[in-house]
Amino acid sequence: MKHLFTWFLIFIPSLSIASTNITETVHLNGRTMGTTYHVQFLNDEDSKYNVEQIHGKIKAILQDVNDKMSTYIPSSELSRFNKSQQVNSPIEISADLAKVIKKAIELNELTEGALDITVGPVVNLWGFGPEKRIEKSPTAQELAQRQSWVGIDKLKLTQRADKFYLQKSIPQLYVDLSSIAKGFGVDQVADYMENQGIKNYLVEIGGEIRAKGKNSKGKHWQIAIEKPKFDGAREIEYVLGLKDFAMATSGDYRNYFEENGKRFSHEIDPKTGYPIQHRLASITVLAPLSMTADGLSTGLFVLGENKAFELAEKQNLPVYLIIKTNNGFETKMSSAFKKLVDKE
Repeated sequence: MKHLFTWFLIFIPSLSIASTNITETVHLNGRTMGTTYHVQFLNDEDSKYNVEQIHGKIKAILQDVNDKMSTYIPSSELSRFNKSQQVNSPIEISADLAKVIKKAIELNELTEGALDITVGPVVNLWGFGPEKRIEKSPTAQELAQRQSWVGIDKLKLTQRADKFYLQKSIPQLYVDLSSIAKGFGVDQVADYMENQGIKNYLVEIGGEIRAKGKNSKGKHWQIAIEKPKFDGAREIEYVLGLKDFAMATSGDYRNYFEENGKRFSHEIDPKTGYPIQHRLASITVLAPLSMTADGLSTGLFVLGENKAFELAEKQNLPVYLIIKTNNGFETKMSSAFKKLVDKE
């Protein structure tokens, strides 16, 4: 689950156009993928985009992503694959689903296994998936069984000509794209906006963002990173002018359960099967594509503050970390992130 405090999106109507202005800011929003989406773009007298038509296309794009990648929709393409008991038998899948899974496999390698889209059975066991919420932690036997079903090596993606195929090596393999699918949805909408000739836009789905150009005030889109607060309060930690980038934030301070006074995060370490236990409260990642930022923020968050920062420096990744200490929180920027900030 991603957490991003975006002040600019609060209290906007589903559609508001100031027709008396030469340059108008169009606001569109709705629900998708179990969360909300918000789209803003500039419209002027020369462009005169058909806003209703654009919004209709955005809805269709997001519905298509849901129909292919949702684990909550029984009839989705991904759900059908997960239900399949066929082993070592290639099943044809759509190009979009193949694209997202390919990126997830690449990011699994980059994050040294921390991002693993096959960890779903364990996530579900801890009560953070489509299965029911739990009030106590699973037993060692339950966890060992589910953990034996996890592993990106049990999933194989192949291509023949222009067709894509996916296969599993064990019948229980379950693919969950919640760590990357919303980012893909953002990219799909953003690409559509660009294809329409829209040069200044911002697309957000559940905290995953991609922006291009500037807002109506001539500034780069202002995005606020939320300060972690375990009491439910919301405060701003840092404001960034997003310059033709995508952005995603992962944290453990909203989605968790408690047992005997111990807090269990929704982020599961695929290598152990247990909720992560480290001092990293949240991590924000910038990347050209929202799909990449989305997946990376999850994987790096699982790694923890030291390993995530080390990997970010090695791979030249722009990241912003908020770390828990005995005296509150401290922040840390990677070299790549600092360079982007210094250019503002």
